[in-house]
Order: sequence, then structure tokens, then C-alpha cells
Amino acid sequence: MPASALALVLAAALLHAVWNLAAKKWGGGTHFVFSCALGVVVLWLPAVLWVGLDELPRWSMLAWGFVAASAVVHLAYFNCLIAGYRASDLTVVYPVARGSGPLLSALAAVTLLDEHLGVHGALGLAGVVGGILLITMGPRLIGRDMAHDAEAARRRRMGVWWGAATGALIAGYTLLDGYAVKMLAVSPLMLDYFGNVLRVPLQLPTLLRQPHSFWPELRRSWRGVLAVAGLGPLAYILVLMAIREAPLSRVAPAREVSMLFAALLGGQLLGEGERGWRLAGAALIGIGVVSLAL
Repeated sequence: MPASALALVLAAALLHAVWNLAAKKWGGGTHFVFSCALGVVVLWLPAVLWVGLDELPRWSMLAWGFVAASAVVHLAYFNCLIAGYRASDLTVVYPVARGSGPLLSALAAVTLLDEHLGVHGALGLAGVVGGILLITMGPRLIGRDMAHDAEAARRRRMGVWWGAATGALIAGYTLLDGYAVKMLAVSPLMLDYFGNVLRVPLQLPTLLRQPHSFWPELRRSWRGVLAVAGLGPLAYILVLMAIREAPLSRVAPAREVSMLFAALLGGQLLGEGERGWRLAGAALIGIGVVSLAL
């Protein structure tokens, strides 16, 4: 992986961890996903106008099809992620989602796009998977159950389930968007922006079913909406730029260095437990990232 691509991935990882922390802390309401998509449309409009809309007439029907498919998968992903944060801890849902997603993406890239992992790539993937196992299982790996509380065990199981479902959706949109920017030459900014534009009408039925709760919820969660709408697209645009410079099978797992940041933020700011195990898992993921970069 070129150094420039790795720098883009590392910057994106930090931004991604921060907006997920904001989504965990302030999100979770019925209208949060809609508010974030609308926020992206408003906040990023000046950048879109500055870059220029002259690219749109050059988009083929195939390109628009990929943008529409990406919008649907992204919408399902974000709803799944927020549901997971309602059901469990950030340091369970986030690692499982971010670990299973790139694993599936990399395997699909090798299978469908004829990319090659090599020895270092395979070891890197193993590090990512092993780190996820440490974070998810913790002391249960050595036969110790630190959580005798049935409710805590239930929340962990729900976190693993929602995280895995989110990871599958991550793999889906990563492949769609990777093909769009690499093969169809779609601008990362325009791809992400118009994906959010399409997600606004897709979410309108939810708003119309409970219109009375929209403004109260927005007053409660506006900080999270601003963080997600501002940082989320920037993080993903950096990733798409890296995909243009490096193989998808390297970039997809490497961006999961965000686990290091999420493990620290989740433990320190949210007070979530088993910090040592989850930091060890994040460190193993970091080793896997180095191996992928080689």
C-alpha cells in the first residue's frame, strides 16, 4: 500500500471512530438516521458546488445504478449500526462490525476482482480476525466469565449479532463503492453526497409516521447529527480516495485501525468494561494493519 494511501486510511480511521462515538452517545432515536442524511445534504452542498456538478452529465446509467444501490445498502447499514448501539456497547458492536466487514470485503475482492492477498495480506487478515475475537470474547477465551449478570450477557450477544449484520452490509457497500470509484471513475465526494441525497426520500416514511417527535429528538441529538454529518462523509471520502491508489483488499481491512481509537474512546469516555482485553484486541488489529500495509 502506498504511503499516501495509508495516510488517508489512518486519518479516516480517527474520524470514523469519533463520529461513531457521537452516534453512540447522542443517537438512537427514530429520526436520527434521517437527520444525519439531511445534515450531509445541507453541510456538504458548498463543497459539491465548489467541486462542480459538471461531472453528473458524464455519469452513465450504470454509474447511477451503483450510486442508487449504494444509497440503499448504506441506509440499511446505518440503521443496523444505530440499532446495535441501542442494544449493546460501542466496544462490542463497533469491533465486530468493523472486523467482519473488511474480512468479507477482502475475500470478495480476491474472489470477484482477481486481487491477491499474499502471505502478509493473509497474516494481516488473521490479525484483524484475532483482534475481533479478543475484543468480543474477552476473559471467556480462557474460561473465565467476568459477567455473571444475565442482562450483560444478553447485551453482549445482541452486540455480536448486530455487529455481524452491520459488517455484512459494510462489505456490500465497500464493494459497490470500490467498483464505482475504481472502474467507473465516479468522484468519491459526489458518490457519497448523492447517496445521502437519495437516502432522504427513502427515510421520509419514517418521518411521516411520527412527525411530532422529530423536533424534540433533533433538539436532543443535534450534536450527534452535526458530528456524523460533518465527519462521516469526510472519513469515507478519504477511504474512497485511498481505494483509487491501493487494492481494495488492502484498504478495506487497513481502515479498521479505527478500532484502536474506538477501544480507547469507548473505554475512557463511555466507561465500558473489559478495557484491557479490548485494547489488546485493538493492538492485534493494529499489527494486522501493519502486515496488510507491507
